[in-house]
Amino acid sequence: MSTTPPSSPLYLIGIDGGGTGTRARLALSDGRVLAQGEAGPSGLSQGVEQAWQHVQQAIAKAFAEAQLPLPSAADCAVGLGLAGAISPARAEAFLQTAPPYALLALESDGATTLRGAHAGQPGAVLAFGTGSVGEALLANGRKVSVGGWGFPSGDEGSGAWLGLRAAQVAQQALDGRRLAGALAQAVWQATGVGRQALLEWCSGAGQRAYASLAPLVFECAEVDPAANRLLQDAVSAVIQMAQALDATSQLPLVITGSIGKRLLPLLPHELLDRCVSPAGDSADGALQLVRERLAHRPS
Repeated sequence: MSTTPPSSPLYLIGIDGGGTGTRARLALSDGRVLAQGEAGPSGLSQGVEQAWQHVQQAIAKAFAEAQLPLPSAADCAVGLGLAGAISPARAEAFLQTAPPYALLALESDGATTLRGAHAGQPGAVLAFGTGSVGEALLANGRKVSVGGWGFPSGDEGSGAWLGLRAAQVAQQALDGRRLAGALAQAVWQATGVGRQALLEWCSGAGQRAYASLAPLVFECAEVDPAANRLLQDAVSAVIQMAQALDATSQLPLVITGSIGKRLLPLLPHELLDRCVSPAGDSADGALQLVRERLAHRPS
């Protein structure tokens, strides 16, 4: 999906936007990378207005890091990989409020992660961060997507998914439905001790807040069976998504994201044997996207 005012850009910008943060990678029109800027979340499920606010903040920080003045939108071609862009309605709402960039190209963050991970070649990627999604490009050119349904109904194995379940463990321990182990106590320390404190925290929590609890699951897993079970459930989600993406197990696989990297040591050897180091990341994939759209733009 893209919009294209008639202009030749001086700068290319690749955006990686998720439920926790946004990165803008700034490059010249010849592809040379100059700098990177970061800002808050730009996942579309958290609102189009916030997404544009943080995308533009990240862009401004990238130009500041490169010690360049912020140019007009018409001088920039922007490729974006945003969480939630899998929804046509959200993607359209985002594009309709866009500044007049020389070119604007939008995909989901899973799609740009796939582009970056395998440099546009066939392969599979599983991204587990605040949310989770799987993408694959088959040798015949067909694309396969798994997950990416969003929080709270999907995003299995992700940070928000783990954090939500950690909060449930803490709730059940307060009720006396389970023992108050290390994980429940760690959640109470993060959210406030007592029923009222936990109720208030959960009532105001969203995807990002729940994801902030995910590290507690890893920290408590060796001493708390409840935390260990949550990690095993996350591992099962990784395995199921990998099988759904590539039943033949032939494609090179990249597992990425803050949670994905922490789950790697827990994965079975047959899955790890397929894993390769990524050629690049989602911001690289977004730059590839915008270069591709520019190359095919009518002159």
